[in-house]
Amino acid sequence: MMFIVRSFLATLFGEEKGAELAEYGLVLGLVAVASIAALTLLGGNISTTMNNVAGSILGAGG
Repeated sequence: MMFIVRSFLATLFGEEKGAELAEYGLVLGLVAVASIAALTLLGGNISTTMNNVAGSILGAGG
């Protein structure tokens, strides 16, 4: 993860920053939209699954 951030900053302040900055901005925007959509659609399922796992762990310990 740190490599990605370092690479992004190196590209941001590099010589060809105009076009690449626009491309990185578009990619970042698409990743953000996809992440929000995935969390919105799967949020309830993830919560239910985690509650089931926690219940199973507590039930097995007891």
